[in-house]
Amino acid sequence: MRFGYARVSTSEQNLDMQLQALMTADCDKIYYDTLSGTKRDRPQLEELLKALRSGDEVVVWRLDRLGRSLVHLIELVNNFSSQGISFSSLHEKIDTSSPSGKLIFHIFCSLAEFERELIRERTMAGLESARRQGRTGGRPKGMSEDAESTARIAETLFREKHTVTEIAKRLKKSKVTVYKYLRERGVEV
Repeated sequence: MRFGYARVSTSEQNLDMQLQALMTADCDKIYYDTLSGTKRDRPQLEELLKALRSGDEVVVWRLDRLGRSLVHLIELVNNFSSQGISFSSLHEKIDTSSPSGKLIFHIFCSLAEFERELIRERTMAGLESARRQGRTGGRPKGMSEDAESTARIAETLFREKHTVTEIAKRLKKSKVTVYKYLRERGVEV
């Protein structure tokens, strides 16, 4: 059987283009998830993996739709290969059912890894240069004025013997946030 897999990161994104491409590629069944690729739990991908048998083929619109990361993508495709399952990516025109398709897949993966390493090196060099010039990145330390105001209210309520749960409900904040606010204010909880 020929199985298609599609994924978008958010519900605001549209699957239509991917689904149309997979239908045009004559997929017998199409699975799709609406989740970030970095999420471990992708129910439809898990269903697809359970349904696969030797001789089947997995088809995706683009390589980045399948794996959470390059390592995960390579792991999946290698598992397919060891089970006698072929893999195709329509956009990159990769078909691992042939030796040349396998070679192209691994070249694509190597290039993607190389690009990621270059980006990491450039980022690290930029951060180091900024540090030498006395600049630091990241979020500003401390709390915003709004958060500081809410923390004062949380402290007052806590000192009036309200529980953290009550304070969280009243301020419409999580208990973790209330604890953080109280710690910032130097309150022993």
